[in-house]
Amino acid sequence: MKNEIIHRVFDFIKEYPPFTLLPKDVVMEIASTVIVKYLPADTVLFRIGDMPPPLFYIVNEGAIYLHQEDGSMVDQCDEGDVFGIRPLLVHAPYLLTAKTGEESILYAIKTDSFLPYLDKYPKVLSFLASNFAVGNGNMFYKKQNSQISSGLFSEIITIDTDRSPVFCKVNQTIQEAAMLMARHQIGSIIICDDDQEPLGIITDKDLRIKVVAGNIRKKELVTRIMSSPVICIPSGLTLAELQIIMLKNKINHLAVTVDGTPHTQLLGVISEHDLVVQQADNPAILIKEIRKCIIATQLKAIRDKTEHLIKKYMEQEVSVSFVTQIVSEINDEIIQRCIRIAEQELGAAKYQQIKYCWLALGSEGRGEQLLRTDQDNALVYQDDPNNSNIKEDCLLLAQKVTAMLHEIGYEYCPADMMASNPSWCQSVEDWQNTFTKWVHSPGEKEIMMCTIFFDYRPVYGDHSLAQNLTQHIFSLLDKQDVFLHLMAKNALENPPPLSFFRNFIVEKNGEHKDSFDIKLRAMMPLVDAARLLILAHRISGINNTSKRYLALAEAEPNNAELLLMAADAYEILIRLRTIHGLKTGDSGRYIQPEVMDKMQRLQLRNAFQPIDELQKLIKVRFQLGGMI
Repeated sequence: MKNEIIHRVFDFIKEYPPFTLLPKDVVMEIASTVIVKYLPADTVLFRIGDMPPPLFYIVNEGAIYLHQEDGSMVDQCDEGDVFGIRPLLVHAPYLLTAKTGEESILYAIKTDSFLPYLDKYPKVLSFLASNFAVGNGNMFYKKQNSQISSGLFSEIITIDTDRSPVFCKVNQTIQEAAMLMARHQIGSIIICDDDQEPLGIITDKDLRIKVVAGNIRKKELVTRIMSSPVICIPSGLTLAELQIIMLKNKINHLAVTVDGTPHTQLLGVISEHDLVVQQADNPAILIKEIRKCIIATQLKAIRDKTEHLIKKYMEQEVSVSFVTQIVSEINDEIIQRCIRIAEQELGAAKYQQIKYCWLALGSEGRGEQLLRTDQDNALVYQDDPNNSNIKEDCLLLAQKVTAMLHEIGYEYCPADMMASNPSWCQSVEDWQNTFTKWVHSPGEKEIMMCTIFFDYRPVYGDHSLAQNLTQHIFSLLDKQDVFLHLMAKNALENPPPLSFFRNFIVEKNGEHKDSFDIKLRAMMPLVDAARLLILAHRISGINNTSKRYLALAEAEPNNAELLLMAADAYEILIRLRTIHGLKTGDSGRYIQPEVMDKMQRLQLRNAFQPIDELQKLIKVRFQLGGMI
């Protein structure tokens, strides 16, 4: 007779990793051993330091919050998320506390029935290592089309080579080793020979079990209790690689040596705790923290952590396209959280009846805002004949949101180009009329407005409203060639920023005298050219400047080399501006040429080359004779 409970468990777990990596007959065997657990809200399943039972868990319904010792949430496990896998991989206490966020149903899976499959199906072990080894959930794994998922655990873990590693020699006593560990506040110590090559390791656990609770005296030599040999690794491994090594060897510490073997000098030690700390500011965790915030100061603290993350990415020379994608996700989440908080304060039910869309403009609209700059945003709503207060309600919402963003550290736009300005908070019809005016009667001001607004990107609400605006803009361009001609003229306003003698063109006077304006003189010419060409091709849905150039390279194979060069140049400029801004604590816009090292100056000069070629192309294509 068919067991309904077992088949119900099977039907559920077969849809989620790591069970998706197993044959169906194996999943059915696992399902037959599952224990179903019901837990009321605010129930602690396990605490830090508890020894695990021979079980791990998958959430069937509800939510489980995983907390560090200080109470900060590391992860939220929702439907289909696996957690509590330490007993599956190592015999050690839990490093996190698990508590239900609401009524929850869990499927508890017996480790004894699952362990044989780790060796037989290595992809299962790799998945668990990469996604759950220290309690981090798989929120991005579910978004299989997201490029972010491949980067969460691809960060390089670095060793501080400026500090000498703490170690002891084979002729030292256990007591001396324990004193060294206490003095340096470390949980393990490597035992080395005279050439500082690792021979063994002692951990807190060794001291507790073998000395404090055992019969080995502290006056004996460290070789009496050390574990040997030590698993050694080279520097430069990623978080995922380190986790997999620890899991496969069922250890919590790795020795870093010059060549990754025990036969070269010790550089340092990486512990499982180090990996937990490393992930405290990873994007998945930051985003989950954002979703729990209820006031602006909490969001500001997370945005501060994001800058630390950006700095780490810059130091590790992570791809700029990856970094901008990560930070755009975080920025979007912050904006969305601000809007939700504002809706709650003003009456969520009222805003559920309003069809509106929040638009990010400028660098945030292009997904290029790494450092906190001033706000550029707008709001579009659908008129409702039954709601005469709709504009007033939208403005009130926008005022609250822009004020919260200001508190978080995004300055108000000096030109008031924000959704809190009635001119930037309009109905679909009014925005269409505005665009029609800009395109049909384009003056200097109208062109400037278009260069700001035409990089818009929907962040919250009904995205179809934004798509409606895009279609309207394209229909206008089909009938108005002169508008693109004038935008082309505007794109030539800033020529390549080198003087006749190959020196950087710097500001002649004012607050930033003798500084190079990397935004105005280098980045904006590339931004303006990309926007112009993408509009000319009527390509929608791509706002990021580098991605625009990649799309244009496909659309114009004969100019592909130049366009790909422009994409690379723009990423170089973003990196240079970000590095400078992190050093100076500002937007990084103004750079003193003398503070750049030789390589940075060379990279900056090389980034100027496609500007000149693009402007020549624009001059010919849009018949702007005599403009350059």
